[in-house]
Amino acid sequence: MTDYKLLNSQAVALLRDEADALANAANFVALLYNALEDVNWLGIYVLRGDELVLGPFQGQPACVHIDVGSGVCGTAAATLETQRVRDVHEFPGHIVCDAASRSEIVVPLIVDGSLIGVLDIDSPALDRFSEEDQAGIERLCQTYCSLQSGRTEFL
Repeated sequence: MTDYKLLNSQAVALLRDEADALANAANFVALLYNALEDVNWLGIYVLRGDELVLGPFQGQPACVHIDVGSGVCGTAAATLETQRVRDVHEFPGHIVCDAASRSEIVVPLIVDGSLIGVLDIDSPALDRFSEEDQAGIERLCQTYCSLQSGRTEFL
């Protein structure tokens, strides 16, 4: 079981004194990828106009462009709501980047009231992400976004 409180403290310690948004995004992704069990892909998609563009990630090569409103990531961006998907094969319009992925959670990243992208996490296990995982990952994203507040650029 993941200790999200400890992970959140580690994220703060890792990111709070660094001003470079790209470095923070890369370290945030690496921290989570190495801390979360049974995850095969974890990364940030950055909002660029009407699409999400691949940012820092860990895992297999991935889709580079995702339209807002398409797939799990695009749905999270369009609705500004976390998408926790028990079985990606049952999600209408799911975009397959890694065929090994079975479940997914995508959290919108909102800085200073504006969507900057999404955090996408895939697992090869069916129904990998619980309500507790969702709450912990959302809290981590809130912490990450609060540390990016006031920046004029993201990536």
